[in-house]
Amino acid sequence: MLKAAADREAANGGRRIVIGIVGVYVLLLVCCAVAAPAVAPYDPAGQRLESRFSPPFSAGHLLGTDDFGRDVLSRIIWGARPALMVGVISVGLALILGLLFGLAAALGGGAVDNSIMLLMDSVLSFPTVLLAITVVAVLGYGVAQVMLAVGVIYSPVFARIVRAETLSLKEQTFVLASRALGSSLLRTVGSHILPNMLPRLLVQASATFSLAVVIESSLSFLGLGTQPPNASWGLMLKDSRSYLLQAPWLAIYPGIAIALTVFSFNFIGDVMAEKFGVRGR
Repeated sequence: MLKAAADREAANGGRRIVIGIVGVYVLLLVCCAVAAPAVAPYDPAGQRLESRFSPPFSAGHLLGTDDFGRDVLSRIIWGARPALMVGVISVGLALILGLLFGLAAALGGGAVDNSIMLLMDSVLSFPTVLLAITVVAVLGYGVAQVMLAVGVIYSPVFARIVRAETLSLKEQTFVLASRALGSSLLRTVGSHILPNMLPRLLVQASATFSLAVVIESSLSFLGLGTQPPNASWGLMLKDSRSYLLQAPWLAIYPGIAIALTVFSFNFIGDVMAEKFGVRGR
């Protein structure tokens, strides 16, 4: 028993360390994205051809330079901007659309419910990246189009959650009592239904944020997202393809940035799910 208790304590201690590391990384990432002009040591688009392919830890370039002599560290710092911007705005858009469609389906019932959920299921039936490529190809290339595409693509996920939670909550005693006391439907939704589904939405938002980062990097890698000479982690991976043996650091560092960001927000989602008792992420 004592050994089991010690093992649990050690596991909890290790988990707290990981939580601290993830928290520091996310804070650092946000600071880099917000204060990129002040934090980045060089202009991310500034070319210094005499310094092409400088290795990491060379004079003046902590993470080396690329084929145009651009500082890799500066480009990674600036690349945090489109990644976080797409994550925040697209998740916010998906959440708003999901709330509107989910509440309308759950409260409308009947033909309204069936029609809305048929539309949501139709969107979910398409492969995510393929649908994102289609939307961006129609609307044009760029970060704004990527944000809109990701927001539309993931809105059905939130809509299904909102609908399920609303159908469950609207039969609860406190909701029925609120309606019986004369509260309007809008007031009941705002006071009782939305606050009770908020933990589930936060957990899903964290997971969707990490997916949005992956899609933004994927579309930039394909040339459909962030456009040169702007910095993006996916664009850096695309530019590094021809130099994997000559300059492997060009792919390693942006790849690490993507992996750490995705892991961090997935881990935050797991921690919130455990704290709020949310199942079936």
